[in-house]
Amino acid sequence: MTTMQAAVLDGQSLRFVRDHAKPNPRPGWALIRVGLAGICKTDLEITKGYKGFRGIPGHEFVGRVESCADPDWIGRRVVGEINAACGHCHWCDRGLGRHCPERTTLGINRLDGCMAEYCLLPIANLLEVPAALSDEQAVLTEPLAAACEILEQVPLSGAERVMVLGDGRLGILCAWALATRCRDLTLIGHHPAKLATAAWRDIRTCLSSSELPTGTADLVVEASGSPGGLADAMRLCRARGTIVLKSTLARPGEIDLTPLVINEQTLIGSRCGRFADALTMMRTVEDLPLERLISDRLPLSRVAEAFARAGDGTAIKVLLDPSR
Repeated sequence: MTTMQAAVLDGQSLRFVRDHAKPNPRPGWALIRVGLAGICKTDLEITKGYKGFRGIPGHEFVGRVESCADPDWIGRRVVGEINAACGHCHWCDRGLGRHCPERTTLGINRLDGCMAEYCLLPIANLLEVPAALSDEQAVLTEPLAAACEILEQVPLSGAERVMVLGDGRLGILCAWALATRCRDLTLIGHHPAKLATAAWRDIRTCLSSSELPTGTADLVVEASGSPGGLADAMRLCRARGTIVLKSTLARPGEIDLTPLVINEQTLIGSRCGRFADALTMMRTVEDLPLERLISDRLPLSRVAEAFARAGDGTAIKVLLDPSR
């Protein structure tokens, strides 16, 4: 049996192994040698029990196709949509396989992820990375796509007053994506260094939502990863304004939704976006400072240290390098 190095989650214990079985591509799937993998808030929540996942975590990656039935893909540098859909339900027929009820999700739901030397995805999920983009940019395709999803879900004229809660990687990317459409934008966080990293274009920053006027934002994006984030968002949003909820939590707390009803606010859940939109933004917005978000790059063998660094409150994006 051919083996590989991998990070394996067994319950809430994450460990590095050198002898995990190397996967074999099934028909229509590709075997990808992982170049870089990213750790995100969802990965941290998975180690706390989110989704009850067992196996190899990780869904943010860039790599090269090593084998598949279609020889045209072999050797290409790729990223990949993380939801492996059935391909024939009404969601899939509408191009919304990320909502397919039969889907598995890379490193999140019943499909081993990319924190390993190799991972598998359907060939239909793959997108080639343009030569002009670095691996450090490309590995951020998945979170940038999640940020771009807001642009698809919420019609924007550009005149809106926008507030983004959360100075982590996703909050910053949401602010950057929205800043390509809207000029009146404030990013709220708790870490001066992260807010300094987020500075781009006309984005304003704030260390506390209590410093901002209540009920004035046309659009509030909640990406704080905090159980209290939605309450802050409802307080900042104007009557009949829109709140986009990005946070996923293993142990969500109770919340009073009365303000949502009283103020007739619209609440939109927002998850995955289209990778093609993220790659287009990377190509066309040439000053988008993605590599600025990378706090550390550690070997896969130091995965426990990497997860601790990712969750220490100071890091923005920690990468794992399976080749080191």
